[in-house]
Amino acid sequence: MMKISAVLAILLFMLTGAEAKPITILALGDSLTAGFGLQPSDAFPVKLEAALRNKGHDVAVVNAGVSGDTALDGASRLDWALSEDVSAVIVELGANDALRGLPPGQAEQALDDILTRLKSRGLPVLLAGMRAPPNLGVEYQSAFDGMYQRLATKHGTLLYPFFLDGVAADVKLNQADGLHPNPAGVDIIVSRILPMVEELIGKAAGK
Repeated sequence: MMKISAVLAILLFMLTGAEAKPITILALGDSLTAGFGLQPSDAFPVKLEAALRNKGHDVAVVNAGVSGDTALDGASRLDWALSEDVSAVIVELGANDALRGLPPGQAEQALDDILTRLKSRGLPVLLAGMRAPPNLGVEYQSAFDGMYQRLATKHGTLLYPFFLDGVAADVKLNQADGLHPNPAGVDIIVSRILPMVEELIGKAAGK
């Protein structure tokens, strides 16, 4: 009887350990994810992980942001950015495509490729949208801004419409370049996107 009890205790410990494994979220993005111009501790993935842990979520957020990346660049490094531990992905790409005036169709195709490959792996995704600068014209804006909703609908992914919501064009929340958030700006981004990331965690946990 003692031996059986010991075996059951070991099995229970092993099962509990498996359940306690943190959910790993890959944040695939550009300089807005990487933390351009910030201390590493102020980067979006770091602050997001801290906010989620403060709410009781056992998570790890991996910073897979590369400054200057377009959507196509992100697609080209997706496979090596992923690991077996990744349970969910936040995709934040497209800002550099718009800043460079690249064809919206090129960005949409690259993001479509990313979402298709993530879906094939069974990974839930939160797609973070961007907006084109107004100086590129109404036609460009419509094509670019609308692609995120089109892609989210096509692939059934979660959508956070505008990554810089509440931060864009606010001098108090951005660095001197007017493009990248300062630490206070990152705090705003994290607080606003947090409910969607919690929904992503729920999907990753199979809820």
